[in-house]
Amino acid sequence: MKISREARHTARELFRLSLVDGHVDASRAEEISSGIVAAKPRSFLQILKEFTRLIRLELDKRHAIVESAISLDAATMADIAKNLKQKFGSDITAEFHAAPLLLGGLRIRLGSDVWDGSVSGRLSSLSQQL
Repeated sequence: MKISREARHTARELFRLSLVDGHVDASRAEEISSGIVAAKPRSFLQILKEFTRLIRLELDKRHAIVESAISLDAATMADIAKNLKQKFGSDITAEFHAAPLLLGGLRIRLGSDVWDGSVSGRLSSLSQQL
């Protein structure tokens, strides 16, 4: 189902209201979504769906997923998290996973950005060049 221009505009305005100092405030977002459900404005389901999508995208920008070929020790994880916080802001959270298919190296995903320094990523790019 395609979202109407009016619903998209309303969702963006509500999203802006949920921000405090450029970051999503969970209590405001919950209050806004409860208000939408209670008021049931025209096309409120579309507004709620778009509002939820915008909130999710904003939260994804602040959460890094770090994949490595083997499980990393605590010191390495702390160092990576510290570097991410220095580069992208102190409110970045990091989640670490072991992904043996990487063969070696790291792959870091922060929002829609992906930095692939893995062996499998390099092999894939080499195979595409040939």
